[in-house]
Amino acid sequence: MSALTERLNQSLLAMGVTVTQRQLSQFETYHQMLMDWNTRMDLTAVLEEEEMIDRHYVDSASLLTFDWIAPGTKAIDVGTGAGFPGVPLAILRPDIDMTLLDALGKRCAFLEAVVKALSLNCRVIHGRAEDAGRDAGLREAFGAVLSRAVAPMPVLLEYTLPLARVGGAVIAFKGPGVREEWDQGRRAAYLLGGKLSEPVEVTIPGRADWHHLLVRCQKEHPTPRPYPRKAGTPKKEPLG
Repeated sequence: MSALTERLNQSLLAMGVTVTQRQLSQFETYHQMLMDWNTRMDLTAVLEEEEMIDRHYVDSASLLTFDWIAPGTKAIDVGTGAGFPGVPLAILRPDIDMTLLDALGKRCAFLEAVVKALSLNCRVIHGRAEDAGRDAGLREAFGAVLSRAVAPMPVLLEYTLPLARVGGAVIAFKGPGVREEWDQGRRAAYLLGGKLSEPVEVTIPGRADWHHLLVRCQKEHPTPRPYPRKAGTPKKEPLG
């Protein structure tokens, strides 16, 4: 077992997340591909190995410490970037039918290569969240809509809630600054057919000084047809 997989294994076990040797090997391959492709394009600014393990892989897996994603759930990771949290979750939970959505073609090429190399239960879509939310094949099609470090809550919810089916949920990985976005986020959720739950803090083993939060927004009603607005508008004119 390499130093990377040893640390990852110990951290996941400390969180109560079970991992197999095959899954550890998949993480090793993913990490090597990420480092290789990162020399040619901007995938991550975090280059120190231990921090990458904790900030990207373990943090993504922290969602699995909550019973929020049922077996066989159809999920989408919006603005996935280099694949966080979607790829680690697809490795650890191969039962999830995962879609990775990103607006940059080069990142999608990387993700396609990762999905093929790791034989993941994933598909990759190149596109903007606003366009995806108006696509009849994607709108209100997912039981879990995931997002990590994409936008403030009111903007993020307009990107994500239209993709969630009624009864499903948006799950956002956020930092402590989400508290400052809360009131506007709650109003945006209401307009879009959702209801925000209070943020839940997650603990990354060995990183007591990190304050990472998960925010869940339940989809209670269909999103009104005007939303999401055309590309660029949610960011320029946030709801709430």
